[in-house]
Amino acid sequence: MSIMQKQTLGQKTATGVFWNFLELTGRQGINVLVTLLLARFLTPGDFGLVAMLSVFFAIANALMDAGFRQALIRKKDATPVDYSTMFYTNLALGLLSYGLLFISSPSIASFYKEPRLILLTRIVGVVVLINSFQFVQIVDLTRRLDFKTQFKVTVPAGVISGIVAVVMATKGFGVWSLVAQMLISPLLITISLWTINSWRPSLAFSLTSFREMFSFGSKLFLSGVLDIVFRNVYVIVIGKLFAATVAGWYFFTTKVIEIVVGQLSGSIQKATYPALASIQDDDARLKNAYRKVIKATVYVVFPTMTFLAALAEPLFRLLLNPRWLPAVPYLQLLCVSALVYPLHVVNLNILQVKGRSDLFLYLEILKKAIIVVVILISVRFGIYGLLLGQIATSFFAYIPNSYFSARLINYPAKEQLMDVLPTLGIALLSGAVMFLIGLLPDSNASLLIFFSQVIVGGVSYILLSLVIKLEAQMQLWGLCKSRLTASQPFKADSL
Repeated sequence: MSIMQKQTLGQKTATGVFWNFLELTGRQGINVLVTLLLARFLTPGDFGLVAMLSVFFAIANALMDAGFRQALIRKKDATPVDYSTMFYTNLALGLLSYGLLFISSPSIASFYKEPRLILLTRIVGVVVLINSFQFVQIVDLTRRLDFKTQFKVTVPAGVISGIVAVVMATKGFGVWSLVAQMLISPLLITISLWTINSWRPSLAFSLTSFREMFSFGSKLFLSGVLDIVFRNVYVIVIGKLFAATVAGWYFFTTKVIEIVVGQLSGSIQKATYPALASIQDDDARLKNAYRKVIKATVYVVFPTMTFLAALAEPLFRLLLNPRWLPAVPYLQLLCVSALVYPLHVVNLNILQVKGRSDLFLYLEILKKAIIVVVILISVRFGIYGLLLGQIATSFFAYIPNSYFSARLINYPAKEQLMDVLPTLGIALLSGAVMFLIGLLPDSNASLLIFFSQVIVGGVSYILLSLVIKLEAQMQLWGLCKSRLTASQPFKADSL
């Protein structure tokens, strides 16, 4: 067998990360562009209506998934019966989730005092049914680290749904433009997956398989529901206590953060989870792999967040209508909160790989108790009090998250911080340079100053990374070079 045919786990993982990163870049780049274009034609109130639905829609999706995705990916000896069992389980859960959304839509509308939410909830809820047909197809591709196929499927779907949404927005369809995007993209992805991927369910269902994966997945499901509710609790509180416009400003900025950092961290986690699960019993090897993952993740996330905070106001002035300018400080504060996000993702991923979904659930309960306390204190200080409370919660939550990493694979918080602080330092320094350039009198040269900020900040970050010889930069450069040089296979260190 040739070198190109016989890939090590490290090579397969590197290839997966490469294609998953391309998918992320394409899909999220499209999402950013579409979101900005929609914001030019839609009002903050339109985004506010979708914001009010977000938590209920996310819970319905979590119920449809029910933790089985991670359980099936993690199972070393998954059989065709396991796949079919999960397929029929998710279809049933999808129907249940949509039914609950349909029935509860009047109550949702009554809670927010917004009658339009009844019809919106019932139509957007169809996405849950569509997603239930994707579940096992995506798991099958993920287990095989085939992110290239997922790239081919998701990017075109994002382009088509984005174009339809923008055209509808220009024609005055308002919030229905966002709804169309939410429906068309998963529908096209589902159709493409069933067309391209060869997996098909058999007429088999195993109660033993169901019980085995439910035992692991149910705890992740409960953890996920808690996480969804409390991740969206700020939207719920803001939507209830403030105007839809304020909810729209907040939702828009959180959407930008999610597009940029949430999906980026999730992409790396998604690409590495199957490979890391296969070495779950080798703690030393697992720790070494996680150190590489966390360094690579923060190398991209830290500068992205600091640059976004520095460029928030000029970006809004150049790309959006003036009605969105009040959201600038929202975005800047959320960028600070998001700096810790990749650390959360990695530490919680360790628990999943080690099969400790019980600890995962306990941690979620503890962190949600912290969120409740912080919200009760911060809500008295208005919207900015809530945003500052969100920052405090994000940093406090890192303490219990990192505790079990020290116990399970001997990767304590102190060692993690030593791995990421050099990257944070040069990201903050480069971001500060960008911000200072933006303070120059712009007169009629605002666009020139903006591009100067981007170029100087980006170049300074890369140069400073070279000066202090950041390991993550070398790894990522080697990965990209290996995939672009067809004649030379990627020589990744074995995980």
